[in-house]
Amino acid sequence: MKFRNEVRIWIGILLLAVLVVIPFYTPIQKYLSIPNNIVTFNNDTPVSVPSLGDSVEVSPVRQSINAIGSNEFNTVSAGKDQLLYTFAGLPIKKVDVDVLKDFKVIPGGQSIGVQLHTVGVLVVGHHRIKGSNQKSSPGEEANIEVGDIILKINGESIKQMKDVKPFVEKAGKTNEPLRVTIKRGDDKFQTKLTPVLDATDNKYQIGLYIRDSAAGIGTMTFYDPASKKYGALGHVISDMDTQKPIEIYNGAIVNSTVTSIDKGENGSPGEKQAKFSVDAQKIGTITKNSPFGIFGKLRDEMRNGSFNKPMEIALSHEVKEGPAKILTVIEGEKIEEFDVEIVSSVPQKFPATKGMIIQITDPELLKETGGIVQGMSGSPIIQNDKIIGAVTHVFVNDSTSGYGVHIEWMLQEAGINIYETEKKKAS
Repeated sequence: MKFRNEVRIWIGILLLAVLVVIPFYTPIQKYLSIPNNIVTFNNDTPVSVPSLGDSVEVSPVRQSINAIGSNEFNTVSAGKDQLLYTFAGLPIKKVDVDVLKDFKVIPGGQSIGVQLHTVGVLVVGHHRIKGSNQKSSPGEEANIEVGDIILKINGESIKQMKDVKPFVEKAGKTNEPLRVTIKRGDDKFQTKLTPVLDATDNKYQIGLYIRDSAAGIGTMTFYDPASKKYGALGHVISDMDTQKPIEIYNGAIVNSTVTSIDKGENGSPGEKQAKFSVDAQKIGTITKNSPFGIFGKLRDEMRNGSFNKPMEIALSHEVKEGPAKILTVIEGEKIEEFDVEIVSSVPQKFPATKGMIIQITDPELLKETGGIVQGMSGSPIIQNDKIIGAVTHVFVNDSTSGYGVHIEWMLQEAGINIYETEKKKAS
């Protein structure tokens, strides 16, 4: 009898604990989600005309997509425009995801040239200077590392490489150290940097390789005709030397022409070769470089040939496995439509960069490119006359396949509100 009473007490305590925990599920659930970085990838493949870090997937596990955006809680469909989350079989959260009525965007597919200017100047390497007595790197001695950003010198903001030289020459002649403000990740600190007179060319040097800009090609994903906001690439642009995301000060996109294709093979991803002029008329600004692509505003509308008709979008839970299309350029500036297969797609409760696996099935595209190639990232994916996402990565060991990102998250990053009402919570 005493044992039964103890069992009843513990069951009561357990039920009470469940009732207490449930209201706190919403704020804690994001910490329980399985991270999105299931397999690693790199962005540092050097290219003659850079395709801006079209990330190449290394040894992917095809089934790994099934874990993306999931967690130990269940997700079940609760009607056309709603998701219902359950915990231990009890409904605890309903999310209203009604899309704005008549909300449409123009699909992209255009090849674009991308020009970025960094915040401050980026340190990409060290070099030793032959001084009067020995070889040394003042930058290294000042604890400045590759990947650091030089924001200020002697309290003055540094925006481009040419801003650095006058400070170095003056400090060298007066034999006074430079007060340098460094940004490393989320931290900022100051250090003293003393230039050294190079015995080879009789100039003062600081022993650092620096960069203030990057350029390459990518593909436009969409633009909103109402706000002129756009999204492209579908992934972050990283510096090929430091392999770190580029923090941008400003940037621009221009028209680009595809001149040739280096065909991809298993184990060796291919690449679009394209050209654009750095002095070409800017067709838009770049204000954000995020894991979901680059974003900004167009100066004028972009024409898209026969694909210039506004299209509805599909949220992640509306995407189905099966046939789809992509829009991309493989020659000149002509946008073409090609067949693909959605191999796997996961309804995502929170933004994640790898939302689906796609496979190129179009015979013509396979013949010309071998599958997904660098420079193709950002190509819009269309299913049932709706834009569902963008191509982002290619698998090294299967050039016909790669990842895609859901359009919902790219629109969110672009600052476009697609929801009819704010997402509501109800227990």
